[in-house]
This record gives sequence, C-alpha cells and structure tokens, in this order.
Amino acid sequence: MTKDSANTMWGGRFAAGPDAIMEAINASIGFDQRMAAQDIEGSRAHAAMLAATGIITDNDAAAIREGLLTVLSEIESGNFAFSTALEDIHMNVEARLKEVIGEPAGRLHTGRSRNDQVATDFKLWVRDQYDAAIAGIEALMKAFVAQAEVGADWVMPGFTHLQTAQPVTWGHHMMAYVEMLGRDLSRFRDARARMNEAPLGAAALAGTSFPIDREMTAAALGFDRPAANSLDAVADRDFALEFLSCASICAMHLSRFAEELVIWSSAQFRFVVLSDRFSTGSSIMPQKKNPDAAELIRAKIGRIMGAMVGLFTVMKGLPLTYSKDMQEDKEQVFDAADSLMLALAAMEGMVKDMEANVDALETAAASGFSTATDLADWLVRALNMPFRDAHHVTGSLVAMAENKGCDLPDLTLDDMQTVHAQITADVFDVLGVKNSVASRMSYGGTAPTRVREQVARWKEVLS
Repeated sequence: MTKDSANTMWGGRFAAGPDAIMEAINASIGFDQRMAAQDIEGSRAHAAMLAATGIITDNDAAAIREGLLTVLSEIESGNFAFSTALEDIHMNVEARLKEVIGEPAGRLHTGRSRNDQVATDFKLWVRDQYDAAIAGIEALMKAFVAQAEVGADWVMPGFTHLQTAQPVTWGHHMMAYVEMLGRDLSRFRDARARMNEAPLGAAALAGTSFPIDREMTAAALGFDRPAANSLDAVADRDFALEFLSCASICAMHLSRFAEELVIWSSAQFRFVVLSDRFSTGSSIMPQKKNPDAAELIRAKIGRIMGAMVGLFTVMKGLPLTYSKDMQEDKEQVFDAADSLMLALAAMEGMVKDMEANVDALETAAASGFSTATDLADWLVRALNMPFRDAHHVTGSLVAMAENKGCDLPDLTLDDMQTVHAQITADVFDVLGVKNSVASRMSYGGTAPTRVREQVARWKEVLS
C-alpha cells in the first residue's frame, strides 16, 4: 500500500502524506491490531444492519461480510501485512477488504465513523477481558476453598503487625482470600453489566441521518442496549477505567497473598513448600529455592495500577467528544489485562500446588503468648473480672512467662496464683491453641465448624 493510496482513505483534504515522524506518532496499528477480531465482528454486524434497513443492498452486504471473514482469516493465520501508513486496525481492514471484494467495500462505512467504530471495538475487547478476569478469579477462589477444606482444623498463628496475635486455622486464613476475591468478582461483574451499551451508530459524535437500526447492531454484538447519547458514546472510556480499577484492587489482593507466600516459604518460617513449577534456583547458592512467581505477582500491581493512573491522566482534561489523546487509552489497558490474567493463572497454580507444613504451623501458633487473649477472656467469664483488670492480670502473667523463658501453658497453677489467687486449674483448658480456635464460634470466627460452614457456602456459590 503506497502513501498515495493511503491518502485516498482520508479523502481529498490532504495534498501530501504525513512525514515519517507524523506517521510514527499518529499510527496505532502497532498495538490496536489486537482488536482485529472485534473490529471485524462490529463491521459484520454493521453491514447486516445496513442491508436490513435498505441502506445498502443485500448483495453488497453479503460480499462485505464474506470478505471480512477472509480478512480475519488472513490476520489469524499471520498472513496479513499491516501498514503504519494506514494508521489503525480499522483502515487496515477496510483497505484490505477493498482489495478482496472491490467497490462494495466502500459502502461499509456508511452511517458510522471511526469514532464510534473504535469505541465499539475497544468495548468489545475490554468486555472479553472482564469475562476472562471473572473466570480466572472463580478458578483461584476454588483453589483457596480446596485448601481451606483440607486444612479447616490446622492451627497456625494469626498476625497483627506481623507479630503473633491469636491462633487461627489454616482454613480460616485461606477463606479470608476467598472473601476478598469474592468482592473482586462482584466488582468485575457489576462493571461489566454497566458497560454493556453499544456505541455503534453514534457516528462521529452527533448520530447519523441514515435510518440505521442501533437496536439491531447492539443485539448482534451482545450489548444490552445502544448508548443513549451519541456524544457520550464516542467520548466514554469509563468502561476501561473501571476495568483498570477492578484489576488494581484484585492485583492488590494477589500481591498481599504473594507477600505471605514469600514470607511463609522462607527458612525462617517454613509454613509452606511451594512446588518446583513456581520456584527457581539460585545461580550460585545451591540450597536456594526462590519464590519467583510470587515475587513477580507481587510486582504486577505496579504495572496495573500505573495503567489506571495513566488512563485517568489521559482522560481528565479532555473536552467532549473525541480527541486524538484517546489513542493512548489502549496500550496500558492491554498491558494491564495481560498482567492480571497471568497473575491470576500463576496464583491459582501456586495455591493448588502449595503444601502446608502442619507441624511448623502449630508450633508457631503456640509461640509468642498467642493464647493471652483466651486467658483474659477466661478471667472475665470464670471470675467475673472486668476486662481491663483481666488485661492487666494477663499482662503480668505474660511478663512472668517471659522471665521464666516459657509460654503461658507452661506456667504452673502456683505461678499463676501468685498474680491472682482465684485462678483455678480450669484455666489450662483455654490455653491450648486447639482449644483456643475451637472456642471462636462467633459468626465469621476461626473455629473449624465455622470454617466448614463458609467452605460449604462458597462451594455452592462457585459450583
């Protein structure tokens, strides 16, 4: 395709083609070719509607629709020559369509503009990413639920400030991420429903004088309805911003668990063993097994959140309707979507494969005076002590245990009675970590019974 022929795609406005620098900055075909399938899907729907409304003939529409399938086949097989002189995926497809079917190709663009065309293509592409993210989150949730079901009784330390706080169960910890991901799932579904309005037919910005049927094209492309305002339809990129927002929150959740895996798999913790499939060795230290996949997932949030900030910055000062700035909306969304899908898949694999070190978890759960709160609660229940007094007594007993170099269950009854004479031997029933977690029966608590209830609920939701 020569520059002269490229200029004919613009019409007669320009006497000469742009120079190399202008061509380079203006062209988007290097990245928007990813929307080829969506562009052709939208054009086929548009051609069918033009024929149904009598705007073009059935024969022309049939030639266009078949020709577009030929072009799509060439693109998918890698036999399509993309041209930067033709700027974008839309012009590349239309130019090739003219070479394939001739004069009818020129009728395809009746009643539409590249403005509503690109908005439609991008919406279709982003909608596919919503669906992929939803599927990826559901798969990861199932992996967490499976871990929770197996380890509903396993005791581990719960942390605040990364300091041992109270004993919890492995299942309870796994289900915390199911809840987070459940909210992510809700956000993606909610945003997908909100974005499902078709821009096609808004034309450049004001609609068209041709008697088009926007309901027909919206339905053909799986949209719930046409967008109600033509100005908004071509200017809207909320759907991409919402995708990036949902993706950023989800990636943050993945990053939090990735950080836990990095900590848990260390020699200092030994809580989990990650599979070789998601670990690497050291080039110099043969003993090392590095949690590289977890570390890379942890880093993905930077790229995804950066994409969100980038697109907000592009859009924040644009007057209605379309400006060329909006060409900068796609690359960062493409990159963020790729990063999120990869992170979800890698995390699913790691969660499925990871093996908990049950003994190390229980040993750690019993350290750091993790049952101090249980002792304070017992003083309140058994001795009718005000909680603030119970807190003080417990603190004194913790200090005693620290001085003796032991944990609370290792103190003798005589030791305890030197702090408070009314303490009885019954106190030892609450000082074991398994007794501690079993007692946390409040809704949402860590008791194995409660964990299994939540596992059953989510298994039903995800089935």
